[in-house]
Amino acid sequence: MSTKNKTQRLILMAFLIAISVVLTRFCSINTPILRIGFGFLPCAFMGIMYGPLWAGAGYAIADILGMMIFPNGAYFPGFTVTAFLTGIVYGLFYHKKEVTLKSSILPNAIVSFVLNLILDTIWLMILMGQGFWVLMPTRIVKCVVMFVIQLVIIPLVWNKLVLRLPGFSQ
Repeated sequence: MSTKNKTQRLILMAFLIAISVVLTRFCSINTPILRIGFGFLPCAFMGIMYGPLWAGAGYAIADILGMMIFPNGAYFPGFTVTAFLTGIVYGLFYHKKEVTLKSSILPNAIVSFVLNLILDTIWLMILMGQGFWVLMPTRIVKCVVMFVIQLVIIPLVWNKLVLRLPGFSQ
């Protein structure tokens, strides 16, 4: 990879990390036990463009930076683990592949129902001292809503907006 390409990758990753922080911290609905927002979108784009490790690292960095710059409670590393794994999943399923509604079903199901529903609920259970099943009803509703949003938004924004940007190539 040439120096120009490395520099472009670094700049675009920094831009996507910054967008993720803004979308997560300012363009989302937050309560103590759930967050509905669009911070997943830059992470998915990192996975599409650069693969699992870059997306995982980028989303984890976005989580840490967001917590440091705009704290919203105590930092808990479990959520950074979830962010890293989310990037891994998006990178594994989207990198060097066509992004369609059909190809989005499995990665978004894994992110929504394994990482966000189960893993994040465990983190919340540890943080809040509440039982797993007490948190589940609200978390299930949130994850179903987010699954549908992610399923539609990722292919739509990628194919209808990002790929049509002047000078942009995958």
